[in-house]
Amino acid sequence: MKIRYFEDTDTLLIEFREAPVAVTRDLDENTILDFDAAGNICSITMEHASTRADAPKFSYEQVAA
Repeated sequence: MKIRYFEDTDTLLIEFREAPVAVTRDLDENTILDFDAAGNICSITMEHASTRADAPKFSYEQVAA
């Protein structure tokens, strides 16, 4: 998984997997979802990320099973 924040465009890109994108769908006017051929989400792109997702602040926590 890769998370990238592009400050110049205030865009957040979350890549879940590296796979060819088969379908792209607009969730709303500022959020795009990319899917592979099997219907799995490959990535999410979010515009205006600093106000919609508090980017570029980020924390990561792995929880033990």
